Amino acid sequence: MIGYVTIGVSDLGNAKNFYTDLLSDLGAKVLLDMGRIAFIGKSMAKPMLAICTPYDGEPNLPGNGNMVALQAGSKEAVDRLYQKAIELGASCAGKPGQRIPNQFYGAYVRDPDGNKLAFFQFG
Repeated sequence: MIGYVTIGVSDLGNAKNFYTDLLSDLGAKVLLDMGRIAFIGKSMAKPMLAICTPYDGEPNLPGNGNMVALQAGSKEAVDRLYQKAIELGASCAGKPGQRIPNQFYGAYVRDPDGNKLAFFQFG
């Protein structure tokens, strides 16, 4: 049902580098770059992450309570994505760990623009 989720960034070039490097292990790449907005994913037919500079020219502001959650594929992949994000300049918003026993394993970071990301695996 979700086609894409958009987050605002302050520097599209830096954000493209951050997200393409971070998500490359999941098979994602820039699929469409329209100058002010870029779509990153595995295929145009699957859900994508869009990054953009705000249309109105005002500063991007991460929303309190807004978060993009990316299914990692395994608990080990959650750990790897978290570590890679930190190495790429993200800040910790919750270290990897079991959040709900036997149901949800997750980790949380804020990208260089302050947008909150979750990496998770059910189980």
